[in-house]
Amino acid sequence: EYLFSARPQSIRTMSDSSKDTTRVYKFVRNLKYGCNPHQKFAAIYTLDPETWKNADKDIAEDAKNASKMPFKVLNGNPGYINLLDAMNAWQLVLELKAALNLPAAASFKHVSPAGAAVGMPLDETLAEVYDVDAKALTPLAAAYIRARHADPKSSFGDFVALSDKVDEQTALILKREVSDGIIAPGYDEKALEILKGKKKGGYLVLEGDVTFKPPANEYREVYGLCFAQKRNDTIVTKKMFENIVTKNKDMPEGAVIDGVLATICAKYTQSNSVGFAKGGQMVGVGAGQQSRVDCVKLAGSKLRIWYLRQHPKVRGLKFKKGCKRVERLNAKLSYIDEADMTGPERKAWLQFFDAAPEPLTEQEKKEFLKGLGGVTLASDAFFPFRDNIDVASKYGVKYIAQPGGSNRDQGVTDACDEYGMVMAHHGVRVFHH
Repeated sequence: EYLFSARPQSIRTMSDSSKDTTRVYKFVRNLKYGCNPHQKFAAIYTLDPETWKNADKDIAEDAKNASKMPFKVLNGNPGYINLLDAMNAWQLVLELKAALNLPAAASFKHVSPAGAAVGMPLDETLAEVYDVDAKALTPLAAAYIRARHADPKSSFGDFVALSDKVDEQTALILKREVSDGIIAPGYDEKALEILKGKKKGGYLVLEGDVTFKPPANEYREVYGLCFAQKRNDTIVTKKMFENIVTKNKDMPEGAVIDGVLATICAKYTQSNSVGFAKGGQMVGVGAGQQSRVDCVKLAGSKLRIWYLRQHPKVRGLKFKKGCKRVERLNAKLSYIDEADMTGPERKAWLQFFDAAPEPLTEQEKKEFLKGLGGVTLASDAFFPFRDNIDVASKYGVKYIAQPGGSNRDQGVTDACDEYGMVMAHHGVRVFHH
């Protein structure tokens, strides 16, 4: 029943970190396997209440809730990575909802968000690109379709988190997508029925507990060593974006919303990370790069694809009758950079058309990308050099949110001034590993 048979004799706060500590974990359930199928043993545990038996009164009272499960399994058999995605994505959408008071969605893959968004209406162009009827979308459905289409190739087989009770319309959107599972605070009866039918009845459905309060400190083991730290409980708010350090001080409400969104997204993205946001959705996430400017380039490449999907030639592609929706989507993504295809790749791509489409030329792409603007860029840590700003300027960035604190801050600010950008220093680093 217990991971450790020993009962704690005492419990101490992290301020007393030089002392021994004991934690008791109670077995909850086995998982399919660990990160890989050959890692046969995999399980989850909760903190047993015995852990706080002799704790100071304020610590014990605060920790009572932390011994509960943060979710219930309503359908399916969870895997190790499924739950890592679920726990990170769940925190992200709860924080977005709290900060912006809008329905929020996240699409996770391998413990980083491929996309995240809030429930703002879609315009006609994006509705066409995302292949939905904008008028039929509830705010929650709009949030998910936005999150999914930040980078739909990366979201293939995603784990979904939603901040609000799932309605039938949102479930119908999810029904058509290839996805591994979902966590949300609740489900309408019809929505739950729809989701339980996915993956031949094996779709993972979790009900998150919005009352769950995690412990103040986190512990993890790596190679036999236990690491402990205070949980990153920083709350991102609109007020954080008031410290504008550039000559241009005009940061409209929409840019602040995008700044909050992109900063919270970065908080749950493997570092180093940056993210581009526009219109209440992430439009490019650059995760897990050792060089920050490479994060900007990676996220920028995703933003470029997102915007070029709106080009009239891409939207106007004529496919063979019977071509599946996911095949059409992938073919459109390939069309954007058709010139990079190998011979066999192009041959396979052409099977989706009755006639070869007219190419989308580099000049046409360049001209169309000139219309990209009003983008917000957020970073999980300070920008050490102006090269990040120079690269960002190529992707329509107007607004920047970052902690600041580099000894080269002034040079970065000067670069923003050269491009007429607006930059806020909020002072909070949000590395995530």
